Amino acid sequence: MADHRDEGRPPAPVAGYLRRHREQLLPVLFVLPALAYVGYFAFYPAIDAVVLSFQTPILSFTFYNYQANVNLGLYTWIANTFWLTLGALALQFGLALGIASIVNRNFRGKRIFATIAILPIGISTVVAGYAFSTIFPGSGGGYAASVLSVVGYHETIYWLQTPAKALLAVIIADSWKNTALVVIILVAGYASIPSTLYQAAAIDGAGPLRQFRYVTLPGIRGFIVIALLIRGAQEFNIFQLALEMIGQYPQLLTVQIYVLYTSGEGIYLASAVASVLLGIVSVFILVVLLLGTRQ
Repeated sequence: MADHRDEGRPPAPVAGYLRRHREQLLPVLFVLPALAYVGYFAFYPAIDAVVLSFQTPILSFTFYNYQANVNLGLYTWIANTFWLTLGALALQFGLALGIASIVNRNFRGKRIFATIAILPIGISTVVAGYAFSTIFPGSGGGYAASVLSVVGYHETIYWLQTPAKALLAVIIADSWKNTALVVIILVAGYASIPSTLYQAAAIDGAGPLRQFRYVTLPGIRGFIVIALLIRGAQEFNIFQLALEMIGQYPQLLTVQIYVLYTSGEGIYLASAVASVLLGIVSVFILVVLLLGTRQ
């Protein structure tokens, strides 16, 4: 039976919008400072660079900067940056998969091996660049040549004589320093795979290669995508190590941005090259995300 004592009372006030949606809005409020920071120091400069790339001191909208960079060798800069990134990613992921597979096993000296494997990530980029410039000196010889002489190759190698040799030297140096980051990510991926999957695969007669293909790779696929996104974006933006080792030859996009910005050519040409690099990195990230989400 209904309680007639409440018939004369006014209805209870409805809670405000913020109170009713507090659980949904609270996480957003915590994220807002980080979004504001990223927006102001990352997105705003990127948008500003794109706007400046279509301007000159006397024109408000023009493709002059892009055409001028094409005449200066923009396509060569893109090709050098692409091959450097491709080579570095291939070498780093190949090494990281092997090291992560070893670290995932139990053996005596595992901690020492893991420490040595991730140690290079703590080395300063300037220090690494200087060290590898003595290993692959442009004047010829160097420690790398000494190692090659041990196996019977005694000809003097001028590492900066051709773009291929110079890029190879940077790829080796960059991979030595940054493979550890990929290893750390992949080791976390290995740890997320239940050991029962390997046991079931072994019972079914799968050897190490088939286990790697049908158990390991699917299990660490998401971690590979994360590592690709991080290292890919960093490789396209490689600057300090390359400038330390090879200077302005062969030309890379990041180095040319620096050269144009600090020279008399001004900020407009540099902004055009930066916009091209931004577009390349954006396409790379989009492709990796699309491939990573495919079943």
